[in-house]
Order: sequence, then structure tokens, then C-alpha cells
Amino acid sequence: MNDTDFDLRAAMAESLRGRAGAWALVEGFAALWGEPLRPGDGFTDAELDAAERRLGLRLPVALREAYRLFGRRADLTSNQDVLLTPEELFVQDGALAYRAENQACAHWGVLLADLDQEDPPTVIRPDLADKSQERWEPWEERFSTAAVVMAMMEKLLEDHELTDFLEPEDELPSALRELPAIGRGCRWFEGPGVLVVRVDGAWMLARGRSAEALDALHGEEPGE
Repeated sequence: MNDTDFDLRAAMAESLRGRAGAWALVEGFAALWGEPLRPGDGFTDAELDAAERRLGLRLPVALREAYRLFGRRADLTSNQDVLLTPEELFVQDGALAYRAENQACAHWGVLLADLDQEDPPTVIRPDLADKSQERWEPWEERFSTAAVVMAMMEKLLEDHELTDFLEPEDELPSALRELPAIGRGCRWFEGPGVLVVRVDGAWMLARGRSAEALDALHGEEPGE
């Protein structure tokens, strides 16, 4: 797929409308930045059903859809942090944990009280030295949004030769256009062969489709 086959801006905007748009964005994004999704890239209903029996609960519709669509695609789920497999899903203090930070410094989950919602809000639980202070805190308003951000962010972190961390205060090149805001504290920008995300004004990450595209981004930055 080339840049003209997939309108990332339109797909990101549509993803904010609901699950169908979110999964269409993941499919288009995966094909644009790597390999198209294929049968076998997700977990089976049987595997998800087995997880439900083991846990004694029903998984939200959106979670099942994401796991079936791309749950096995490590390039979209587990380059930095890790999407838990159905066998690894676990319950902790009133929430179903589905994703772990790469050094187990935090987990993402869905409150058990929200599992009956098709596309429930998500929560995060930082790992603290004082365990008595640990709490599940609000994260994304919808699981589908969290899944989209996971897929995009993990893809940006896939190839270190094509990825670079920028200073958060750097002025972005004028050739970049801002994309719809998806993800907690995230601002996304697109340019010729590059995608940039700035997170909470604390760090910024750029990914190039090629080394030349990434070099061109640096060449346009003031002072570089």
C-alpha cells in the first residue's frame, strides 16, 4: 500500500466514532506501515472462550474483536509494552489486566464493573514501591481507542533504525500536518514518509518509512 491508497487523517477521525472505524484504522495502518492483516494474525474464539472459562467472566466485545483481528501481531502489540495473551489475562483488585509495561512498571486493564459494556473505558495501574498506594486510574474512554493507540505506537517502535526520539520542545517542520488527536495526551503529525507523535509534551517519537525520509525530517529541523 502506498500513501495514496489510505487516508490516515480520515481513518483516524472515523476511528473516534466507534469500533468499526477503529478496526478499519488498524487494518489500513498495518498495511501502510508494514504487512496487511491476514487470517491467523489474531486469536481464535476458542482461545478467547477458554480464557473466559478460566477467569469466570465475559470479555467485552471490543476486546474480543481486537484480539481476533491482530492479537498475534507482535509488531502492533508487543515491540515495547506487551499485550497479554488470552492465557495470560488476569484479574487484580477489581480489574481485568490485558497489557503490561515492558518492565512491569504498569498494567492496563478494564474494571470488572465495566465488562458488560461493548467498548468499555480502560484503566492503568502504575507499579509503586508502596503497594498500598497502587490504584487503577482512568486511561482511555474506550477500549477500541486504547487498542488503536497501542497498534500505532508499537509500530513506531518496531524498527530502531527507522525510529528516533526527538526533544519534546523541538519545533516541528512546517511540512508536517497535524492529525486528529487519538490517545491520552497524544498529538500526531504526518509528513512525507514520516509519522511523529508527541506525548504529554514530555517526549516525542518519529518513525520514517525509510532512512531517507527520517533523514529529511532531521534536515528540516531548526539547528540540525
